Amino acid sequence: MSGHSKWATIKRKKSATDAKRGAAFTKVIREIIVAAKAGGGDVNSNSRLRTVVEKAKAVNMPLDNIKKAIQKGTGELPGVVYEELVYEGYGPGGVAMIINITTDNKNRSAADFRAMLSKHGGSLAATGSTAWQFEQKGFISVPREAIDEEKLMEIALDAGAQDIATEETSYDITTAPSDFETVKKALDSKSVKYSTAEITMVPKTYVKLTGNQAESMLKLMSELDEHDDVSNVYANFDIPQEIMDKLGDE
Repeated sequence: MSGHSKWATIKRKKSATDAKRGAAFTKVIREIIVAAKAGGGDVNSNSRLRTVVEKAKAVNMPLDNIKKAIQKGTGELPGVVYEELVYEGYGPGGVAMIINITTDNKNRSAADFRAMLSKHGGSLAATGSTAWQFEQKGFISVPREAIDEEKLMEIALDAGAQDIATEETSYDITTAPSDFETVKKALDSKSVKYSTAEITMVPKTYVKLTGNQAESMLKLMSELDEHDDVSNVYANFDIPQEIMDKLGDE
C-alpha cells in the first residue's frame, strides 16, 4: 500500500495548489456531469455523485457551479457531451498503469496520452494488459496524529474494514467497495478526520523504482494529473520517501 499512500499524500498537496488557481474546477465539473448523467441528480440516491460533490466542496467550488454541473448531467441544462474511457499502459521500469479519462474528443486524448507515456519511457497497452494487476478497494487515509491506533482499529474494523496499515505519517484503511460508505460514516460519527477517502484501484504488487526511473515516473504522474481529461491515474510504483517528498515540495 505504501506507493498508493505516498502518491495520495502528494495529490492532496497538489490539489490545494490547484484549488487556489481554480484548475481543480474543470476536472470536478466534468466528474459531476458524468456522475449525474449516469445515476441521476440526487446525491442521496447517487453515491458516486455524493462523493464528487464532497470533492467539489473540498476545493471550495461555489454551490451554484455544483448545481449547474448536476443540471448539465441530467439534461436540465445544455452542455458538452463527455465520454468516459479507460486507458492501460506502462510507465518507466515496467510500472503498470490505468488512466481513467473524461473527454469530449477521444482521438485527441489518445494522442496526448500516447505522447506523454512515450516521452517518459512508457507506452499505451491493449485493454486488459494491466487491469489484472489491480483490485478495486475503498481507501481511507487517517493522519497518525488524528487518533490513537487501537481506537481507530476498533472503529474501522467493527464497521467492516478489511485492513489497517500503519505508514510513516498515516493509518491507511482498506475496505471492500460495498463497505466503504459504512466505514466512512463510522469514522464521521466519531469525528475522526481523514485526509483521503475514495473508491480506488489498489495494486496487488508494486514495482520499486529509484534514480532516473523514479523521477521520470513522478513527472509522468504529475503531467497526467494536470491534464484536464484525466479523472484518475493508478500505478503500481513504490518510490523512496525522500524522492516523493522532493516532488511534493515543488
